[in-house]
Amino acid sequence: MKFITYTILICVSILSFNCKNDDDIGTIDPPDPQLTENVEIYNGNLIDNSYTFAIENGGTASYLLDKAGHKIKEWEFADNLGNDLELLPNGKLLGIFKVEDPDFFFGGYGGKLMIINDDGSVDWEFEYASEDYIAHHDAELLPNGNVLFIAWEKIETMEAQSHGVETVNPIYPEILIEINPQTNEIVWQWRSFEHIIQDSNDTALNFGNVSENPQRIDINYDVIDNGDIMHANSIDYDADNDIIYLSVNYYSEVWVIDHSTTTAEAATNSGGNYNKGGDLLYRFGNPTAYKNTQGTRLFYNNHFPNVIKDNNPGAGHIIVFMNGGNTGQSVIYELEMPVNFNLTPNTDNEPNVVWSFTDPDLFHGRISGAVRLKNGNTLIAEGDYGFWEVTEDSEVVWKYNGLGKNFWRAYNYNLDDQEILDLNLE
Repeated sequence: MKFITYTILICVSILSFNCKNDDDIGTIDPPDPQLTENVEIYNGNLIDNSYTFAIENGGTASYLLDKAGHKIKEWEFADNLGNDLELLPNGKLLGIFKVEDPDFFFGGYGGKLMIINDDGSVDWEFEYASEDYIAHHDAELLPNGNVLFIAWEKIETMEAQSHGVETVNPIYPEILIEINPQTNEIVWQWRSFEHIIQDSNDTALNFGNVSENPQRIDINYDVIDNGDIMHANSIDYDADNDIIYLSVNYYSEVWVIDHSTTTAEAATNSGGNYNKGGDLLYRFGNPTAYKNTQGTRLFYNNHFPNVIKDNNPGAGHIIVFMNGGNTGQSVIYELEMPVNFNLTPNTDNEPNVVWSFTDPDLFHGRISGAVRLKNGNTLIAEGDYGFWEVTEDSEVVWKYNGLGKNFWRAYNYNLDDQEILDLNLE
């Protein structure tokens, strides 16, 4: 009789959930809501019962959603997001926020990094913004406790021209910065401008054959008047291989960079675990970006490469949101990374497509992303719509309409993840 009473109490105390049979006591079924103006599709048998961390693009709010569309927890900020925001295992938030009156900026600018406590107080703040540089788009907490982020650096017109850049204005290529939040010391840096090549001016620096040097960045691939020539938008760190995946939107590529180098080595083409210094270890998505006639172009603008480890060998698999500005159709790709990173001239260097998903209703030319869920489904953030969950067989089992809100990205957290447990949700 005590056992029966205990089971009933569980059912009563968790009104928004279903109880399982006696063999499953201690677990919780996903909520089974009626469809609402937000929840447009819901298949309780196939969804992953987890939380979606919704990040409003450039907004002042973020929240955890369950699959019933309930906001389990909300955060509000005094500053506008500079895009990325992540929930940390201690219940704190790491985010990049917009500074006031920046000296220069492009879409996705930030300039200020913060770690925010659960009560809204600021645990750490670091401003990286001046007339010469500004942090933007994405930041990530590394296993060593340091923070990795993307920034633009200003290269004045004459210097850019001396390096063979076809421009009459300053340019703003990408740099990666790693900072120790305990000391605010920059402990590592990678500058894309130190790894460029150009084939338009044989009297300028960095002249060479672009197609014969795939490890180098063709600095004249997409020079635009405002100088934002690369517009990187996402990073993901692979701790097992000590490498960084950098999504470079205007090149429609993902670049792989060796993080095991020192800053001095990262400025050269030698050193580090791969002995290539700061040259690109690998690149994929758009072989035309380095004048490679081999390989099929997959990306037309892209966001958020993120690693799926599982039991895959080598560097594992990557999920990328391909925005699809050329067709008005976005595609989610799961790609198999090579076991050994190699870039060979005039060779098909593109990775194998393991899985992909698209839908006539799936398209946004900016922001957006996708992550793999615990049950094998994929969670998609469509920037100007909301969220999709699809199975491996491409069945749509959940859709959440944000009703006019724009979303930078969505992360997934399982109910027993430390990040969730440390929030002490009631």
